[in-house]
Amino acid sequence: MSRVVYLHIGAPKTGTTYLQDRLMLNQSSLSDHGVTIPTKNRFVDADLFHFRAALDLLEQDWGGTPGHAQGAWETMVKRVHRSSGTVIISHEILAPAKPDKIARVMNDLEGSEIHVVYSARDLGRQLPAAWQESIKQGRKWTFNRFLTKVERGQTWFRSAMDLPSVLSNWGAKLPPERVHVVTVPHDRGPTGNELWFRFCRAFGIDPAWAPLDSERANRSLGIAETQLLRRLNRRLELPMWRDATYDGLIRELLAQEVLVSRDSIPVRLPPDRFDHAEAQAELWIDWIKGSGVDVIGDVEDLRPRRPEPDAAWRNPDRVSPKLQLGAALDALTVMTREAAERTAAETPVRRLRDQARRLRER
Repeated sequence: MSRVVYLHIGAPKTGTTYLQDRLMLNQSSLSDHGVTIPTKNRFVDADLFHFRAALDLLEQDWGGTPGHAQGAWETMVKRVHRSSGTVIISHEILAPAKPDKIARVMNDLEGSEIHVVYSARDLGRQLPAAWQESIKQGRKWTFNRFLTKVERGQTWFRSAMDLPSVLSNWGAKLPPERVHVVTVPHDRGPTGNELWFRFCRAFGIDPAWAPLDSERANRSLGIAETQLLRRLNRRLELPMWRDATYDGLIRELLAQEVLVSRDSIPVRLPPDRFDHAEAQAELWIDWIKGSGVDVIGDVEDLRPRRPEPDAAWRNPDRVSPKLQLGAALDALTVMTREAAERTAAETPVRRLRDQARRLRER
């Protein structure tokens, strides 16, 4: 049986967290229909394995202890070559890969029919989401500075979101019909989950093969919560890339469980930045139409929607102390309880169990 490999390479903040979790939850049922989501072993979730494989391929080393991703790409390649039918590899950090890394992917997966899937979202929504994500990852820059660096092409996010550049690199050795652009709709659609159905069409799978829905979503923070986290990053003097402790305690617990649950003012693109976002959309659409790549969705989804002229815009870099105080108190309450529970649970038996778990995950 022939093998078709779909490389979902991003972009970040285009529904990737939901997609990866739903694929993982439905590994068994997808396998029954000839679709493989490669994993390392039963102790490592598929989405974590794909992340480590991407890190190893790109020769990056963040999000864990030094060397934690070493050998993961080689293991991924072995899993692919042992499979038949459809294989899906997904992680958004692959988008800005350099040509030499892409060439390695194509060589390592030789013998497979390779497709590239890229999900794209209008910058009016993607840029605010990307800034918040960078703050959750430990960055300290203001929204204004982030946007300026993106417009000047000085950030990783810009490289990952530059649709013509990303797809020119990844599609250099592929026929255009094997390069698929999934546009992120402005609305969820009549089904309530239009983006998921678009992903399914891109991968050539029936949505019924993945019946288990995901409750995971990389939700956005409000202006007060993002500002609080940014100031915390500055106070902690964290390195540019987070470590495992930051990931578990601050990003996952504080940011993604506590702060995202608060009712807050959303981060919006400043009115004076829409000209750049619209110009980029025009460039993307022109490139897509001229390239012949496969489009799942509507290219008009890539145009940002300007707010109503009378809509108020709140500056995320200038948040009132009162709003920040409310977020800070909620954060302090949860972190205090967490500290108390961790202290109580830190017994010799617990330490031995943690050590055993870490050994299994290697």
